[in-house]
Amino acid sequence: MKKLFRSTTDRKISGLCGGIGEMLNIDPTLIRVLFVIFAFCSFGAMLFIYIVSSIFVPKSPYSSMNYNHYHY
Repeated sequence: MKKLFRSTTDRKISGLCGGIGEMLNIDPTLIRVLFVIFAFCSFGAMLFIYIVSSIFVPKSPYSSMNYNHYHY
């Protein structure tokens, strides 16, 4: 089972939507569009949930490794 992490490679603001997209194996752009729709429909409650989730969901330890600096 995959864990939810904030993406360090596919991020626009905090990487939360990119991480959800990676976890569910769907396009993160769809997650972002759905988030904007829900944010307007919920009168900003979804924005509050996004901010709180961005604080508590950790960054991905896997995608933050940059192998380009190593020369073998």
